[in-house]
Amino acid sequence: MRRYITNFRLNNIRKEYCDVLIIGTGIAGFYTSLNIDSNYKVVVLSKDKISENNSNLAQGGIAACFSEDDDINLHFEDTIKAGNYYNDKKAVKILVQEASDNIKKLIKIGTNFDKDKDGNIKVTKEGGHSKRRILHSKDETGKEIIRALSEEALKRENINIIENLFAIDLLTVDDKCLGVLVKNEEEIYAILSKATVLATGGIGQVYDNTTNSIIATGDGIAMAYRAGAEIVDMEFVQFHPTALYNESDSKRFLISEAVRGEGAVLRNSKREAFMEKYHELKDLAPRDIVAKSIFNEMLKEDKPCVYLDITHKNEDFIKSRFPNIYKMCLSRNIDMTKDYIPVCPVQHYIMGGVKIDYFGRTNIQRLYACGETSCVRVHGANRLASNSLLEGLVFGNRIANDINKIIGRIEIENYLIENEENYKRMDKKQIQEIKVKVKKIMSRYAFILRSKKGLSKALNMIEEILNRLDNCKEDSREFYECFNIATVAYLIVKAALNREKSLGSHIIVNSLEEFKDA
Repeated sequence: MRRYITNFRLNNIRKEYCDVLIIGTGIAGFYTSLNIDSNYKVVVLSKDKISENNSNLAQGGIAACFSEDDDINLHFEDTIKAGNYYNDKKAVKILVQEASDNIKKLIKIGTNFDKDKDGNIKVTKEGGHSKRRILHSKDETGKEIIRALSEEALKRENINIIENLFAIDLLTVDDKCLGVLVKNEEEIYAILSKATVLATGGIGQVYDNTTNSIIATGDGIAMAYRAGAEIVDMEFVQFHPTALYNESDSKRFLISEAVRGEGAVLRNSKREAFMEKYHELKDLAPRDIVAKSIFNEMLKEDKPCVYLDITHKNEDFIKSRFPNIYKMCLSRNIDMTKDYIPVCPVQHYIMGGVKIDYFGRTNIQRLYACGETSCVRVHGANRLASNSLLEGLVFGNRIANDINKIIGRIEIENYLIENEENYKRMDKKQIQEIKVKVKKIMSRYAFILRSKKGLSKALNMIEEILNRLDNCKEDSREFYECFNIATVAYLIVKAALNREKSLGSHIIVNSLEEFKDA
């Protein structure tokens, strides 16, 4: 695979400069920017509008020990148990120990979490948690957090937020990151920095059906891979058990795990509650267990979905606690106070990504990664519900602290970097066809159930696609995203083939019959 996916000569294009460059406007990107010393110039890039990201879509909440009957040791145990004990224990300890202080800072910035009549923060329960510890803002927690963070960032004189700017590739020399090559509607230019942070979010658009934002094309992981960063644990893709089933939608609306946390029950087409057959925690089992169980029921009954039932709860409570979900279901002629909600598993999150240490540092000097783009193995083989927003806070703060310590010793350098090759042109129709093909391959061969035979077939097809892309050129966001989607698909399939035994969200079977009989 070629190092850069477009032609350029750094000496011949416009260059802008900053101290810290952050790519991404989700919780990881914004929170990192707000913790950088105000004496340093920070540029934050969004390839769309600043609200278009996975963090903004997060419904359930953010996990932390805020109730008197909870403690960080229980949060630690729940996290590693959900992660199938594949987690980095030190990373998990950092996550749970530093959760409270960072959330208090988030509240101070202006985030409003739901409170009871006495002014105490309300907490709820989600799958895999032994205690109620999920702070929330109705069923739009991510939206509230991004509102508060973006409003604060816009106030800061040292922070410059640039929307609708696509990061094409990291600029590197001698294992050192100098900044990034970017494209707007008019030109390709460079932003050079003393430190660069990848916070580009997830990989949902690699699959046919996902809860993710339309911009979640794995750009940060793909850029880092081309630059020589270590990429790990890509086989661990989390499929959320309960997305609203609708045959015509590829971007599936998430039915928050908090709905089950408040008492909803999963039922099959015969109206039978089935989770007790699969796990002692029933409907609040970890996500990998619930997704596998739902998929099994769908296979046994040859049905495209199962159902979520919260009709036994008070109507006013449902409308007040889940106003956004209620409104969305009602728009599909589903009254969740009276009707079962049709749900099915879809792609939701990736536990793998750019390998980082406990301060967000990658193996490339001056390059950091945070949030879903990164992997410090804090989630293990399966993420515990509502730990993702928390990860963005805790490690975003650690990255900022590390940058604040070293940035005074770094100088911005200009090098001659260029890529000038002869490539074939590729039109938009061909690009779209390739995107669709990759999604179909991944949804068929790298979904909840994988087989060695299927993964091998997928790898051959994706390698052919990458070879084709490697010899083509089109200076458009569509082409860059297509290249990144194919790259991430390759990394997932390759990693899945290398892990021959099932673990967490990675399930290897020889046949569907074998799975149904398990």
